[in-house]
Amino acid sequence: KTKNVLYVTGEESVRQIKLRAVRLNVPEDNISLVAESDVDEICGLIESMKPDLVVIDSIQTMRCTDISSSSGTVSQVKESSARFLNVAKTLEIPTFIVGHVNKDGAIAGPKVLDTVLYFEGDKTLPYRVLRAVKNRYGSTNEIGMFDMTGRGLAQIENPSQVMLEGRPIGISGTCVACVMEGTRPVLSEIQALATKTSFPSPRRTASGFDYNRMYLLLAVLEKRAGYAFYNQDVYINIIGGLKLDETACDLPVCIALASSLLDLPVDEKTIAIGEVGLGGEVRSVTHLETRLREAQRVGFDTAIVPKHNLKMIDPSQFPGLKLVGVSYLREAINAIKLK
Repeated sequence: KTKNVLYVTGEESVRQIKLRAVRLNVPEDNISLVAESDVDEICGLIESMKPDLVVIDSIQTMRCTDISSSSGTVSQVKESSARFLNVAKTLEIPTFIVGHVNKDGAIAGPKVLDTVLYFEGDKTLPYRVLRAVKNRYGSTNEIGMFDMTGRGLAQIENPSQVMLEGRPIGISGTCVACVMEGTRPVLSEIQALATKTSFPSPRRTASGFDYNRMYLLLAVLEKRAGYAFYNQDVYINIIGGLKLDETACDLPVCIALASSLLDLPVDEKTIAIGEVGLGGEVRSVTHLETRLREAQRVGFDTAIVPKHNLKMIDPSQFPGLKLVGVSYLREAINAIKLK
């Protein structure tokens, strides 16, 4: 059954929306379009039409006439959101409210809605991640990945394959990690560059990885594994615009750093998973089996994993994938023949 959609535009004219719909080849027979910013008028229209879905674009342009402040102020955004929320719950109509973000990237207004979704991604790259930062009815760990095309947003069915496209082969300083985005494992390439500094104080830069965590791992590599970075500029970059904030990425970051320092490449079919402690130990991670299945599906043949985790899984479940259990960081680096 075709669902009826009411699209309320407060920013653009009906003609502008029509032009975009034609460009994106959007079916028009089930979409009703109205250019209106009066909240009470819109609520009355929703109650009379009773559509299956409502889109409000955007909440910062909506205005309650009984409030003296101008559109976009906190009081207007809060009251407009509350009235739309009341109508949506009363009539049980799913409602999408588009909102702006401020200069810091935070939503410009209160999070009074049931679910708040963000589109994230590097503006120079075509990939976008749809992430839930608030979800009254489900997990906030789930994500969706999309590609910005001339025909609109296209779903990326295999994010791991996309993130690993164009990987350099036979080049030092790269290692593949597996991060859990909710229940979905995503493989991502970590690139590290260590080069001799010409300054009294070495330069440290991290893009997509926690800056303070990078300093911690560098200290562990020096103290526990014997690799000197005190005279090296260090750069870490996560390919694809992802932000890796999971401790399971510690081990691949350390391996990429050691690989760059020694100028010895990591085999392109090797993946590393594990948290690194201050004693240089490789600690267990969650969802290891899920991560290994994803690595096996993409075509990796060797996985460096925490030895403690290895005791709790059956290696025969992963034919063609060699599992190497390590207890300490030095073991992990030796296991991939960076000597």
